[in-house]
Formats: sequence, structure tokens, C-alpha cells
Amino acid sequence: MSLTLFNLEGRRALITGSSQGIGYALARGLAAVGAEIVLNGRNAERLGAAAERLGSEGAAVHQASFDVTDPDAVSAGVDRVETDIGAIDILINNAGMQFRTPLHEYPYDKWRELMRTNIDSAFLVGQAVARHMIERKCGKIINICSVQSELGRPGIAPYAATKGALKMLTKGMSIDWAGYGIQVNAIGPGYFKTELNKALVENAEFSAWLEGRTPAGRWGDVEELAGAAIFLSSDASSFVNGHILYVDGGITASL
Repeated sequence: MSLTLFNLEGRRALITGSSQGIGYALARGLAAVGAEIVLNGRNAERLGAAAERLGSEGAAVHQASFDVTDPDAVSAGVDRVETDIGAIDILINNAGMQFRTPLHEYPYDKWRELMRTNIDSAFLVGQAVARHMIERKCGKIINICSVQSELGRPGIAPYAATKGALKMLTKGMSIDWAGYGIQVNAIGPGYFKTELNKALVENAEFSAWLEGRTPAGRWGDVEELAGAAIFLSSDASSFVNGHILYVDGGITASL
């Protein structure tokens, strides 16, 4: 198989929640194989700093600061990218949040915030971008799921619910849009060293449990997600639809 299948030169990727963590790592990975990057986030200052870092490495990078949980802001933001920057060839729905507490104590306002951030955003941005992709009869959409799309843990039932829903939204998107030449898939990260997991990384007891639970015996580094994103963004995955690719060191394969 030719390596040109993985080349993303001439393609433009919008990545939500990409000023740090997994989103930024995916942006770097796609840029390294030629993609033009559009970073998205609500914090304009943080987004600007991320764009500057990425640009200093030679990437073609733009910023699109809009709230992915607001229907009007999403519609206007996506249309603005399409008009002012260019066609979105690749969308990565990465925006997400976590809030940990026992389920019987879980505040309703946090439940709603979690649902808006983790599920509503993927639906809203996915739909807005897909409308343009449908006209062009091509496109790639990648949703960032989680091992919690398959597995639960104490204190994160609402988060697991959002990631389980995102898995099925991915399959539904692929069914509805495959006929328009769009491939919709997902990446399911295991436990990675990110800002979102900072407290867990620094918890010696949890880290010891995780290393014992994971066949690979360690936390993942966010750079290790880039290969999956490149594959699902490229021509190499032209007949892959509705698939969730778990990058988890073997957690979902082992009891």
C-alpha cells in the first residue's frame, strides 16, 4: 500500500476543543502529514497561543473561536470557516468535559452541561459540517469517543452515558451520510496523560491500578493518537464507516 494514501496535503481539518490536550495533539499529527488546520475553542486567548505554537512548527493554521454547544454560534462559525478559510474536508469532534462525583449526588446542572458539551456539540457541529460535505459528495468526520463508550467506572456514570451515546451517534451518522461519500468513524482513547486527567495521573494509587489493569502497563501519551486520526482522515480509510477504533493499550480487550 502506498504511503501517499496517508498524505493529507491540500485538505483542511476543523478540530473542536483543540487548544490543548488530545485536540491539540491531533492537530499536530494531521499538520505533520500536510493538513491545513482550523483550531476551535471558546477561550480565544488560549486558542491564539495554540495557533502560535502550531504555526511555529510550520503548520498552516487558522483559528475559529465559537461555542460548539450553541446552535446559532455553530451554524455561523462553520459557515464562516467555509466562506473565509475554505472547505472543511475533515472534522474531528473532540470537545468534551468531565465531572466526577457519585451518581446519587450528581447535580442536574452538571448533567446538562456534560450532555451539551459531549453530545450536543458533536451533533451540532457534525450536522453543520455535513451539510457542506453532502454538497461536495465527500468528507471525513471523526468523533472522539472513549473506553467509557464500552466500560464504566464509579463516579462517572453521566460521562460514560455521553460516550456511549457518541458511539451510537457515530454509527448513525455513518449510516445516514455514507451514501454521500462521507466516512464517519470514531477514536476511543484509553487513559492518556492530559489536562482532563491531571488529578488521576498525580494519584499514585489510581496510576498503579491503571498500569495493572492495562495490558500495555502504562498511561498513553497523546501523540500516540495521531496515527489513528491520520488513518481515519485519509484515503486509507475510504471504505471504513461506523467504526470505533480503540487506542487504549488493550483495556477493552482484557477483563
